[in-house]
Amino acid sequence: MKKYNIAVIGAGAVGIEMLRVLKQRAFPAGSLKVFARSARDINVDGDTYSVEPVSAEGFSGIDIALFAGTEGEKGAAVTYAQEAVKKGAVVIDNGADFRMDPKVPLVVPEVNARDLGPVKKWMHSCRKGGLQGHKGIVANPNCSTIQMVVALNPVHKKYGIRKIIVTTLQASSGAGKAAVEQLNNETAAIAGGNFANIQADRVPRVMPQQLAFNCFPHIGSFTDGGYTNEEWKLVKETHKIMHAPKIRISATTVRVPVKTGHSESVYVETSRALTAEGVRAVLSGSSGIVLADDTENNIYPMPKDAEGRDETFVGRIRRDSFDKRGLWLWVVADNLRKGAATNAVQIAECLISDSR
Repeated sequence: MKKYNIAVIGAGAVGIEMLRVLKQRAFPAGSLKVFARSARDINVDGDTYSVEPVSAEGFSGIDIALFAGTEGEKGAAVTYAQEAVKKGAVVIDNGADFRMDPKVPLVVPEVNARDLGPVKKWMHSCRKGGLQGHKGIVANPNCSTIQMVVALNPVHKKYGIRKIIVTTLQASSGAGKAAVEQLNNETAAIAGGNFANIQADRVPRVMPQQLAFNCFPHIGSFTDGGYTNEEWKLVKETHKIMHAPKIRISATTVRVPVKTGHSESVYVETSRALTAEGVRAVLSGSSGIVLADDTENNIYPMPKDAEGRDETFVGRIRRDSFDKRGLWLWVVADNLRKGAATNAVQIAECLISDSR
């Protein structure tokens, strides 16, 4: 089996999860380098990785570069993607910097793996050139978008989706390590009877509001029409991934006191009449989906069950009582795995599939 030289750029939560997923999925890696701002050693599940300072020279000999990305700010890919591509590497970027570039495929393998065609051709033929044309760059979508399109694309192909209304309940880890620490610190303070410390802002806070024992509808920055940029990502990225720009999409994104695992309440309006049973049948045979839909036995998707898993979990499937073209779904996935690291590694698996 051919092996590929891999670089992971970023040693935070997503970067660490990328290392974990590469090993768990037995990706055929030859050499494996880890780059970050500063040198250090990190331990992931008993394996020690030497982190090197990121530099343009470090991408020599690399076949695939997985950029962990940073939501809300310019990621390392802005500086180093061009250098990596010039040296023959394919860049898979988890950040937001290239997602809406029309020359860069935005990919969820279960939905639009075919969009990788130009990148696969570039990878297995010329493998040279800079950022012009972007043939060596693939973008990983936002975590909330990924799980939603995995769940909805089979429904769209069968029934034709005309409208989506989604409310996300997003875990603290989606905002990074500091947000998880805020959740832990606030929870400990409240459990210890020190709620006054939180009210007086004596517990460090990186989020705009208290996170423990609370939820708030504010992820990202507020922008056009009173929506946040996180909400607009769900609109624009879904249109691009599903090649369905006419779907009407409206979103509300909510931060909740959960460590890992995003949940979504999704309502869709379809072109053709549907039944809950028909939708279950469609989803049960779809790649990457686990049905958890047995309300008589209190079985439905929950973040605690999705954590550490690569699948997207779907349940609470029910037709609108007043509209035979309306459908409700409850969708849950691990935002660090399928929402980031696993999806990126799956893209890499698709890129090498013709040569394994």
